[in-house]
Amino acid sequence: MAENREKTTDQMKMWKERRGSQKADTLTTGAGHPVGDKLNLQTAGPRGPLLVQDVVFTDEMAHFDRERIPERVVHAKGAGAFGYFEVTHDITRYCKAKVFEHVGKTTPIAVRFSTVAGESGSADTVRDPRGFAVKFYTEEGNWDLTGNNTPIFFIKDALLFPSFIHSQKRNPQTHMKDPDMVWDFWSLRPESLHQVSFLFSDRGLPDGHRHMNGYGSHTFKLLNDDGKAVYCKFHYKTDQGIKNLAVEEADRLAATNPDYAIGDLFNAIANGNYPSWTFFIQVMTFEQAETFPFNPFDLTKVWSHKDFPLIPVGKLVLNRNPANYFAEVEQLAFDPSNMPPGIEASPDKMLQGRLFSYPDTHRHRLGANYLHIPVNCPYKARVTNYQRDGPMCFSDNQGGAPNYYPNSFSAPETQPQCVESKFKVSPDVARYNTDDEDNVTQVCTFYSQVLKEDERQRLCENMAGALKGAQLFIQKRMVDNLRAIHPDYGSRVQTLLDQHQEDSSKKNNVHVYSRPGASAFSSASKM
Repeated sequence: MAENREKTTDQMKMWKERRGSQKADTLTTGAGHPVGDKLNLQTAGPRGPLLVQDVVFTDEMAHFDRERIPERVVHAKGAGAFGYFEVTHDITRYCKAKVFEHVGKTTPIAVRFSTVAGESGSADTVRDPRGFAVKFYTEEGNWDLTGNNTPIFFIKDALLFPSFIHSQKRNPQTHMKDPDMVWDFWSLRPESLHQVSFLFSDRGLPDGHRHMNGYGSHTFKLLNDDGKAVYCKFHYKTDQGIKNLAVEEADRLAATNPDYAIGDLFNAIANGNYPSWTFFIQVMTFEQAETFPFNPFDLTKVWSHKDFPLIPVGKLVLNRNPANYFAEVEQLAFDPSNMPPGIEASPDKMLQGRLFSYPDTHRHRLGANYLHIPVNCPYKARVTNYQRDGPMCFSDNQGGAPNYYPNSFSAPETQPQCVESKFKVSPDVARYNTDDEDNVTQVCTFYSQVLKEDERQRLCENMAGALKGAQLFIQKRMVDNLRAIHPDYGSRVQTLLDQHQEDSSKKNNVHVYSRPGASAFSSASKM
């Protein structure tokens, strides 16, 4: 039995074996001072009080008090690994970024997979979108491609993001997950119907992180050496094949192995079974965008693969586990505003909001110098800027170089060839409502053409099983939204909700009837 233990279980044993007969290291304080006794406090006599001068204790305890940093507001539970990206097809006609410079080029990467709504101790197998973020360590600075395992999202305007996340988190009074909050928000924002339908389909429960696709989801802009720009979407398709969990298996794992996906990824890499994804782009010209039937920057919609076929680019391979989870995964920070020359933001409203929110949350969670942390450091490029000081500055702080610009002292200069592409903006500045756009056509296609009959039935069962916990007026509003997508969609969910209601009524009646002593006890207590 012991010989068949998983690599995650044997981690401490393997660490000891790697050290072999190497002499044990000297135990030190955080300042490097050797420690003579790590088992006993320094006290005034064997039963006396602790002395302030016990710096071994205060060094240990003061760090322990501070060793938990704030967890991520979203994507708190996650797994990470490292590897490389290799270019297999030439796309330099679209993009000048050096990461795509020539076929055969490899770039180191870090990847973090995560659930979205749960806390860091939640189960890996809950029904939730999965984060799929990739950091490319390029010689032009880091490129962070932050996405999910779905090509779409629940909302299209970043102003709604805090409210959306609040609805998925805990009730501020009860501190419980609240189906009224969840379904009230979704039913009031029909744009969410596409992602909600994905979520309650089979793909809402991926079998670990290796068996799901990844998507940059947003629309980006690519720029070539001639300054010509196109719009783009990024896709990474799993080479392991799509695999999903049945509801019953996901529930079992949540109870017996809540870290299933983390362990599956770690063990696969430790066993040399390196997971990989094939990297593609979709490309849309500016002219096509102008005549497109819907907003091409709408995050709740996909681009047709028939009209905008997938163009192969390369391969993502993960071949190294983190040496330490906190240092390399918990502190791993992704920022969609990290884009090297040749990759730029589009007018996607969700992407525009994330350009601010991601680096802002990292500065709060990890500190102003979070980019100094090795796993976040753009180590393939030399950072020279005018930023100085701040907590945890552990570089040379750029020595004696000037910290203001412009200056006359041979300090870093701008590079005109790296100026962002120019584009026209003519409409009036206003708060434009996007709620009245077409929120049903693509969901109808997903329901009636993409899903098979058994998949449609499971989608409706999963949705009704979750929706039944919401108040009846919220259920009705949600079912009306589903009927607007496809009459069968709404009717099936309503029928299942009726069955849940009927079963609940029967159960309550049986429960009351099965306690005949209750009335007698109540009557006796009044005598």
